[in-house]
Amino acid sequence: MNNQLLAKTRLPGSIPKWIGLDNSVAGPMAGLLLLCAVLTFSTNSFLTLSNLLNVLDQVTVLGIMALGMTLVILIGGIDLSVGAVLAVAIMVMSWLEQALGLPMWVAMLGAIAVGAACGSTTALLVVRAGLPSFIATLAMMSIARGLAYMVTDGAQVSGFPEWFSNLSVIRYGGVLSLTVSCFVVLALVFWFVLKFTVSGRSLYAIGGSSKVAKLAGIRVKGYTSAVYIISGICAALGGIIMTSRLDTAGAGAGVGYELDVIAAVVIGGGSLKGGAGSVVGTIIGVLIIGVLRNGLNLAGISPFVQQVVIGAVIAFAVMLDLLKRKAD
Repeated sequence: MNNQLLAKTRLPGSIPKWIGLDNSVAGPMAGLLLLCAVLTFSTNSFLTLSNLLNVLDQVTVLGIMALGMTLVILIGGIDLSVGAVLAVAIMVMSWLEQALGLPMWVAMLGAIAVGAACGSTTALLVVRAGLPSFIATLAMMSIARGLAYMVTDGAQVSGFPEWFSNLSVIRYGGVLSLTVSCFVVLALVFWFVLKFTVSGRSLYAIGGSSKVAKLAGIRVKGYTSAVYIISGICAALGGIIMTSRLDTAGAGAGVGYELDVIAAVVIGGGSLKGGAGSVVGTIIGVLIIGVLRNGLNLAGISPFVQQVVIGAVIAFAVMLDLLKRKAD
């Protein structure tokens, strides 16, 4: 019965099929191309190699976090804690490296462990305690943010090793830095898992109906726990990359990132009700937010106006999702 359900689970179709471009991402893709066309004609510096590479650098943190969020939303959950988890992970990393004098690579592993621990705690609250994901991750957001301030008493930390900063500075082949390459590799891994593995199909099945998936023999609790742990790890990885780019870490980092991350997934065709979404769509959503912000900056638009515009885009994307579900 398990195999029958997975075989019948409707995965995103593709144009071409193996890439994953279906009707759910055709709209966002068209929107991204239109946005690029408008910015190309309205600004002189948008369609330049340096600016496009700058956009890639800027969306890397958001993109990695959005990959984890894609899995969470796919099963019908939500994770409001990713921004705070990012903050506590990098503060622990900074403390391990500068206060304890541990090697930077060990401190980085410590940050990833913190992200996994936060994700595990959230999973326990959702799977064992039975809390709604909204409440569980809201609680984790408050806890993680408080811990981030406690680690260094709210002090900014800077002065990391040069090789660590070079991870996001040196462009190999004149194009990709190691941090951007990390995002690309992770995106390919997530895409492969969702597209070609039983685990990926199981996540779609859980998002479609967790009760039916459980009756079919799918380990719903196990997959749910894994998804929240992966989301926490992705948040920590995003924090490491952010710290490498800025060469500084602060407990206030990542404020509001959870909204941008969720927005990227939804804009890319993910549904807050679960069962719909793809890595390709998420990447398109991430690029839409990144290109939109970049274009508004080039046009000299106030950051306050930018928030209004992005909020409107989020509302429009959710409305399209609701209309599409009604039509189905």
